[in-house]
Amino acid sequence: MANKLTKRESEIMNYFWAHGAMFVKELLTLFPEPRPHVNTISTMVRTLEEKGYLSHKAYGNTYQYYPAISESDYSKQSLAGMVRQFFSGSYLNVVSSFVKDDKVSIDELKALVEQLEKEKTEDKR
Repeated sequence: MANKLTKRESEIMNYFWAHGAMFVKELLTLFPEPRPHVNTISTMVRTLEEKGYLSHKAYGNTYQYYPAISESDYSKQSLAGMVRQFFSGSYLNVVSSFVKDDKVSIDELKALVEQLEKEKTEDKR
């Protein structure tokens, strides 16, 4: 699933993750006015299926689409891709960048390390 989601594709996937399996006409009702044309949404849904984000179940001549990947798995893959692309694959570089840019303080980082060490100790019991 190397293809990134466009803004509109991401919006559609968020609807599927929030509401589960849907027919295109059900999906269309979730969009605010002015709604896109049904053919536009149908095309985008088929594209998401081709990219591997959605799958479908046939009911006669119509299809009910559902997520083929969970929102959590998509988030993990997206984060991993960003880390590879912008931080040479190093999660340590990510954390370092947050500290350098004052997004995370040293004290917060220390508290996080303490919390993780405590959780690891509890897991071993």
